[in-house]
Amino acid sequence: MTSKTQGYVFVLLAITIFSIQDAISKHLGTAYPPVFVTMLRYWAFGFFCVLLAVKMKGGLRATARTKRPLLQIVRGLLLAAQIVVVINCFAIIGLAHSQAIFSATPIVVALLSMPLLGELVGWRRWTAICVGLVGVLLILKPEGEFFDVNLLLAVFSCFLFAFYVIATRLVSRDDSSMTSFFYTGVVGATVMTAIGPFYWTWMSWGDWGWMALLCMTSISSHYCLIRAYDMLDAAAIQPLTYLQLVYASIIGVVIYNETLSFYTIIGSIIVVSAGIFTIWREHVVGRREANRR
Repeated sequence: MTSKTQGYVFVLLAITIFSIQDAISKHLGTAYPPVFVTMLRYWAFGFFCVLLAVKMKGGLRATARTKRPLLQIVRGLLLAAQIVVVINCFAIIGLAHSQAIFSATPIVVALLSMPLLGELVGWRRWTAICVGLVGVLLILKPEGEFFDVNLLLAVFSCFLFAFYVIATRLVSRDDSSMTSFFYTGVVGATVMTAIGPFYWTWMSWGDWGWMALLCMTSISSHYCLIRAYDMLDAAAIQPLTYLQLVYASIIGVVIYNETLSFYTIIGSIIVVSAGIFTIWREHVVGRREANRR
């Protein structure tokens, strides 16, 4: 098996495990405070990040060395907050509907990259952004006379993750990906440990088992994703992450009895298509600029 084939296997494993992780998060987030669930999940993830850093060349000290400490902390805070919001979304809105809105994240990233990163966006990406936003409006379309304001929580999550992605792009100019990964886990675990105990709730024995499984999926999914990025370009990986929407729809409908409206399905198709095109154009423009240097 070639390294490229192995990379795709790791991507598919990561996406599958992330989807299982989301399903467990919905179950636990419905029964317990999402902040509490996130704290326990981050304990496992933070431990994994430290363990990985220790095994890296130069050890923990070299991995933790950063030229952008403040921005690394902001990244960690953004992702921790976004995970709390995501678990709330799964519990309140549902897996399928939440993931449909989350699929607009690459479009939001492209939109914010202009003022925050100074990137130039041509007419092709502008068209994809506008088309993608139309898809989002279809997903958000009121089912009847009233608009569900809870859907705005998922939109807020999109913006949180988009800011996290942009902050990650900024620190990548000075820090290694392993350093960023380390701060993602450690900062998140630290801030959730400071907040989480105020939301402590005793779980049933069965749910402690689900919590242990959630921690294991958190570690294994990130490990698979790291291995995938070692073997493939980001442009090859990103479009495949939309499979998570397919998984979420199947799990949401089959296990949690969620329903998908016609507008949600059509809107999702439009958003995913626009997102894949946006990712592809960013890759093309990035390679063109790299060749000019």
